[in-house]
Amino acid sequence: MSPAYLLRRLIHALPTLFGVVVIVFVLLRVVPGDPIAMMVVGEATPQDIAALRELYGLDKPLPQQFAIYLASLVRGDFGISISLRQDVLSLVLGRLPATLELALVSICASTILGVLLALAAVQWRGTWVETSVDAASALWLSIPEFLWAMLLIILLGVLVPVLPISGRIDPTQAAGLSTQVYLLESLVRGRLDLAWELVQHLVLPATALSLPLIAVIARVLKASLAEALAQDYILLARVKGFDERRILTREALPNAVGPALTVAGVHFVFLVGGTVLVELIFSYPGIGNMLYTAAVNRDLPLIQGVTIVFALLFILLNLAIDLSYALVNPRVRHH
Repeated sequence: MSPAYLLRRLIHALPTLFGVVVIVFVLLRVVPGDPIAMMVVGEATPQDIAALRELYGLDKPLPQQFAIYLASLVRGDFGISISLRQDVLSLVLGRLPATLELALVSICASTILGVLLALAAVQWRGTWVETSVDAASALWLSIPEFLWAMLLIILLGVLVPVLPISGRIDPTQAAGLSTQVYLLESLVRGRLDLAWELVQHLVLPATALSLPLIAVIARVLKASLAEALAQDYILLARVKGFDERRILTREALPNAVGPALTVAGVHFVFLVGGTVLVELIFSYPGIGNMLYTAAVNRDLPLIQGVTIVFALLFILLNLAIDLSYALVNPRVRHH
């Protein structure tokens, strides 16, 4: 994959990003509700409300508001949160590591387990193993993430209380960390006790997010493996005397894993954006909790900032998927 190709992809992504900015900006301003009226408390005079409208630029015509906002974005200024009165970009970047940590753990667990289940189902086709994998996949797909979250809380937090069901870490422990990337920092600094506590808090929300995705990856990869095993190069490998395990893992898997990687990559962004309910259920201090609060308060700058960050992540992740696809399958190259 050449640098010129990556540069072209980045340039082509700019209209998509601009479209997201336009759509979010317009939609948030045409829905009913007055964010200024929601943020004032007690007795506020018309002069106070007018001053707040002027402060946040809501007193200007919509095209002028958008021009000002776009110019601010180019400078890296995402505005000031209406409800929290803080810089939007700082708020988003402060909460984003927690959600990314949860999403990364979920996507890694989903990918590993999904691949293993697909390999097992194909290796033992026609046996109880394949039947069990198919049944488990159907069950995991039939229950949404938020319902899994509640079931896990009841099972492992109430009936058999073996794991914490809220928060990310003990606040007294977090005071000793210098970044928001708690898990990575604790491992780098050798604080295994802290890393273990973080993992314990991650297990239940990560499991709730992972179960449906494990089923998706297992189903997609199983179908791709079945198609790959019917190709001529697999027949040639059998003629050469390769055993079935090697054929499956070293011949078929590299050529069949592409669709599963694509599904995992796309779902990673959906995990980041779809953790809202799971974070609320587990009181997990990520970007989902903040987005919910921003939506309730009609905090336009904060909602816009979160959405734009999601769009940037989606664009960058698509590039990463292309790179990983080319690395895993040497036959795929972009010039």
